[in-house]
Amino acid sequence: MPFKSTTTALLQSLPPKAWGLLLDPDKFHFDELFIRLTIADELGCSVILIGTSSTIHSEAGAQLLQLVRSHTSIPVVQFPGPDNALLPGTDALLFLSLISGRNPEFLIGHQIKTAKQVVKLNTEIIPTGYILMDGGHTTTAHRVSATSPLPSTDSNLAAKTALAGALLGMKLMYLDSGSGASIPVQEQVIKAVKAEVDVPVWVGGGLRNSLDIKKAWEAGADLIIIGNLGEENPELLRQTLAHALG
Repeated sequence: MPFKSTTTALLQSLPPKAWGLLLDPDKFHFDELFIRLTIADELGCSVILIGTSSTIHSEAGAQLLQLVRSHTSIPVVQFPGPDNALLPGTDALLFLSLISGRNPEFLIGHQIKTAKQVVKLNTEIIPTGYILMDGGHTTTAHRVSATSPLPSTDSNLAAKTALAGALLGMKLMYLDSGSGASIPVQEQVIKAVKAEVDVPVWVGGGLRNSLDIKKAWEAGADLIIIGNLGEENPELLRQTLAHALG
């Protein structure tokens, strides 16, 4: 059966001040995972993302997905790296193209290799323009993709990159400073991208305090993604988000 692109229902249902929780199958313990998922329910998390830049074996991803499903009804989206096993049973999958880089494997190569498998997942597929911004130091995403990020303050280049992605039919732009970034995606970059494209913009990487989260929302981010903060200190995650949402 030919693949038919559909309107992405998940992208249309996000509330104001939407946030997502990024979970890494290689970095969780049962107790703290359930704390994070409880916080997600308490504070209106819109999306649970499962993904990592390193290799995920299908067993690890499937176990994490099962645990998430047993604890919350929040939609689960796979945020795959190049060597990640595809997960049946998620609500959606970000079909990523690294449009900020010039490595053909990450622009289209990996996508060709997995396209048939992706269609067989029978889940919502979200064509996503993935834009890596400089987060202050080299992150795993930069190393794995063998590409250079866009300069953190080059809002014009980020906006033009996003526009090119939108013209190619991508339905989501994901601006990312990378896991563990010391510099989050800058406000002027988010504003410039939002002014140039009419697709949702998700922002992740380096969001560790309520001020940076508020700035991202005020700049126009449709959804912000929290990863490392939750892994390192779930209680601080609760306090930070409660303050940002308040």
